[in-house]
Amino acid sequence: MAKWKKFYLIRIEFLGFRYHGWQKQSGLRSIQGMVDKTFEYIFQHNNFKTLGCGRTDAKVSANDFAFELFTLSDFEFNPETLMCEMNKNLPPDIRTKSIIEVNSEFNIIKNSSVKEYHYYFSSGIKSHPFNAPLIRDFGKKLNIEKMQKAAEMFLGEHNFKRFASKPNRNATFERNILKSEIVSNEKLTANFTPQDSYVFKIKSKGFLRYQVRLMMGALVNVGRGEWNIEQLHEILKNPSGPQVKHIAPSSGLVLHEVCFEN
Repeated sequence: MAKWKKFYLIRIEFLGFRYHGWQKQSGLRSIQGMVDKTFEYIFQHNNFKTLGCGRTDAKVSANDFAFELFTLSDFEFNPETLMCEMNKNLPPDIRTKSIIEVNSEFNIIKNSSVKEYHYYFSSGIKSHPFNAPLIRDFGKKLNIEKMQKAAEMFLGEHNFKRFASKPNRNATFERNILKSEIVSNEKLTANFTPQDSYVFKIKSKGFLRYQVRLMMGALVNVGRGEWNIEQLHEILKNPSGPQVKHIAPSSGLVLHEVCFEN
């Protein structure tokens, strides 16, 4: 087992539209694969390891993703120099935001305290193709007011078994939702952005696989009039029923922020 000597917490942001998520997968383009390839070029060796704060789905983007860098030898670069070298050599759709040294007791998975996701979307008139990587167009006009009321129902602690995809045998489904709201999109704006676009903001200590996208799919069902708010309430109250089937596309989802203890 490798005995790592140096540990760094690195925060990056990326446009995920052309990647198959963070984690390396054989034969597929990933954010981790691109980061590791960049480190190999900078260090001229592969005596290091990277570990992300979690996985992201294909085409999901991030304003704030964190990973830990482990190295075997004393570091050849100080954090500022390394950040410059990373940004010089990474592709334009990945950018390093910060690098700090941490001690060996830091755990990128266990020390993560809160994650916040944003899902950007529009409806009605078909939007400009330039929006495709970040703002999902749901076509038919949605009832935003009903969706806003439905989003509030996710607040607090619930069993989200019906909002999980292929959970493992030992999975626990209770999650405490700290924020759940739909507001107007005031961040991703340009002359080709739909006049009426919105963002679903959701915050919790952790999420199940596809949970946020399934929650968004449920809200779209409410917005289309396919479900009423009482039906969503029943799904949250009765976790033993069938799984929610409408999973929102990944290209509207952005990991907005990751917070750590201490």
